[in-house]
Amino acid sequence: MPTALITGITGQDGLYLAELLLAKGYDVHGLIRGQNNPRRDLVSDLLPDVRLHAGDLTDMSSLVRALRESDPDEVYNLGAISYVAYSWENASLTTDVTAKGVLNLLEAIRLHAFDDPSRVRFYQASSSEMFGAAQQVPQTERTLLWPRSPYGVSKVFGHHMTINYRESYGMHASSGILFNHESPRRGPEFVTRKISRAVARIGLGLQDHVTLGNIDARRDWGFAGDYVEAMWLMLQQPSADDYVVATGETRSVRDFLDLAFAHVGIDDWSAHVRHDERLLRPAEVDVLVGDASKAREVLGWKPRMDFPDLVRTMVESDLAATRQGW
Repeated sequence: MPTALITGITGQDGLYLAELLLAKGYDVHGLIRGQNNPRRDLVSDLLPDVRLHAGDLTDMSSLVRALRESDPDEVYNLGAISYVAYSWENASLTTDVTAKGVLNLLEAIRLHAFDDPSRVRFYQASSSEMFGAAQQVPQTERTLLWPRSPYGVSKVFGHHMTINYRESYGMHASSGILFNHESPRRGPEFVTRKISRAVARIGLGLQDHVTLGNIDARRDWGFAGDYVEAMWLMLQQPSADDYVVATGETRSVRDFLDLAFAHVGIDDWSAHVRHDERLLRPAEVDVLVGDASKAREVLGWKPRMDFPDLVRTMVESDLAATRQGW
């Protein structure tokens, strides 16, 4: 039975990945920050077979301890301060967790597996936000990185540090450059889930509007449940490498609104959406779209859920939750 350790297991990707690995017969361990983490019960209830370890990406001693206790064959680093807007409000903390946390974990793994650093396979969750002011459309693994947020800068640091440990110590360390991926498990602070929750409540007559920033921003949106399979496939390869994971299609926030409101029978949503300039990013990223040819050819991976189904799935989930009084 292979063993895996997942940081960031309380997030949407961590939950989907843990489910995938358990279905494949893995012994799954999760790193969770703080004994009173409000999402601890969610993981325990949804995934009772996962063993949880207290730890923090900013505390290397806790990482060493979690590695010693779990002794994993694979480590998936999904932990980060991942809300881009927040990274401007607290750039220092974002850097400590999202950037230096990668270094701490890589070094902890190197020390844990000092006799053979390649025996623990490592996955780093890189991000399309690293491309920022994209210098090429669509973006590939070779596109120049030009981040436009403290979050994006932090992800670039972690990405290059992963490459450095792979080239310096022979570690089996891969990065997945994941484009936007959503699900009903997405945090409510993210624009897609903010919309799906609001639309569900508007459709049920519980509120009358949602306030948004730039609704013309365009992204490459996929389903998180599909993307975690690509993570697993990367660590099954004989050699480590970096891969773009994306649908290759770009949609706007406006497109998301069209489909979400249509699902609750509202064709003209203009009266239900308000604009607030305070929600605009200090440095906007207008268009991101990925070329996942390498992932298709090497990993045999492709997305299964399309954009319309993703939007409908999220709204339907929030409708059901709202009706139940959650």
